[in-house]
Amino acid sequence: MSRLLLADDDVELTAMLKEYLEREGFSVDLARDGESAIAKVRRTAYDLLVLDVMMPGPNGFDVLREIRSDSLLPVLMLTARGDDVDSIVGLELGADDYLPKPCNPRVLVARIRAVLRRTEPHPEPDGGIPQPQILQVGDLELHPGARRILCRSVPVPLTSTEYSVLEVLVREAGHVVPKAVLCERALGRKLARYDRSLDMHISSLRRKLGPMDGGDERIKTVRGVGYQYTRN
Repeated sequence: MSRLLLADDDVELTAMLKEYLEREGFSVDLARDGESAIAKVRRTAYDLLVLDVMMPGPNGFDVLREIRSDSLLPVLMLTARGDDVDSIVGLELGADDYLPKPCNPRVLVARIRAVLRRTEPHPEPDGGIPQPQILQVGDLELHPGARRILCRSVPVPLTSTEYSVLEVLVREAGHVVPKAVLCERALGRKLARYDRSLDMHISSLRRKLGPMDGGDERIKTVRGVGYQYTRN
């Protein structure tokens, strides 16, 4: 059973979401403010944090920034409906996904499961755990079993979503991956109009990985189509 922390000061909403999520098979703890959210994350092994932007004390951005200083816990942010700035800032700070409020509980469950799927090992038919081969393109190594990467032999911490996006691009290195395809394969959902999630994750990957040794862009944007990981 996946254990979630739902951080939001809306008592009525969180009570409803907690009941719904528990019916869907999740274990749910609640935090009413930013300080308690940080404290609970520090002392409990959660599988995912659902984090509202607007909370008393440290707001959602402050909480996310604090958590990302030493943790890659998957985070799904709840943002004000129509406020693109909040969603973009959240993704830039390392959120795995976002959902506007008020949200449909069924959509929330689908998003949570999509994020959790990115971090779960996939058993072989005989019940064993697969041991995928290392993927290497130039100075980049991906270890799918451990979901970790090395760039120039140095480990680079990525969120679960950043890793998923990068793995799809590396597996198709040298080829353009359309945004709609990348969204379905990496985020587990269809690309929505005006959705900036992929752009923000790509921006974060570029910042963390840096350019190629020769100065060339590591992940190229093919305007109007998608993204391409450069093959030397």
